[in-house]
Amino acid sequence: MITTDFVSGSPCWIDLGSPDVRAAAAFYGAVLGWDYESMGEGEDMEGGMFRKDGKTVAGLGKLTEENARSAWMIYYSVTDADATTQAVERAGGTVRVATRDLDEWGRMAQYSDPLGGQFAVWQPGTNKGVELVDEPGSLSWAELYTSDTAAAKSFYGDVFGWRFSDMELPGGGGTYSLITPAGLPEERMHGGLMELPEESLTLANGRPYWHPVFAVADCDAAVAKVTENGGSVQMGPDDAEGVGRLAVCLDPSNADFVLLTPARS
Repeated sequence: MITTDFVSGSPCWIDLGSPDVRAAAAFYGAVLGWDYESMGEGEDMEGGMFRKDGKTVAGLGKLTEENARSAWMIYYSVTDADATTQAVERAGGTVRVATRDLDEWGRMAQYSDPLGGQFAVWQPGTNKGVELVDEPGSLSWAELYTSDTAAAKSFYGDVFGWRFSDMELPGGGGTYSLITPAGLPEERMHGGLMELPEESLTLANGRPYWHPVFAVADCDAAVAKVTENGGSVQMGPDDAEGVGRLAVCLDPSNADFVLLTPARS
């Protein structure tokens, strides 16, 4: 489970780069019940924060990178962003955004893994990360679709020290690799790796990609809100034994995310 006790290597922040900030704010407000707090005004608003019940759950910004697709970026907490940059480069990854300070809030950097999967890190200052997780309308899991699970394990294991445990998916659906931060018990698992052929990774032109899983109280009702508000459904809703009821969705700008109503324990 994800918690707000952000140990090194655990997800601590997510933000969305969207070509239409206003439309994205309306969409996620309808689907997840988020309130949007803009950092700008009127037609010039470039981004801001999503909140749920008054607590920060995500960020939203204007997509400005040329030829980039709209997507969620997942940030992992680290104690030293510069040391993480060195670890990324040693392991064969690349730096997309060099380490930089964001005032007193903290330091960040963005990277690509050796196959092109994009992720980011956050070295906290006064801002530790999101304020609500693992509750309806908030981040509950982080997932990587990749064409090479073994390579991903090697890279992210070297960078973050993650431990992995494999489980076979029902119906011959392949192997799913669960991620646990270094030094923590398995109940602190925060994500997983799923191997797919390159031709199935069409959203990123064959490259791996991370996406967030959002907890919802009623997956079917949330999926209905997705389609009512201009989004689409790639898969589901389906029941996954021991996991819950889930659906893989796209927002109106084709940023992908998963909705999950967890199985009752």
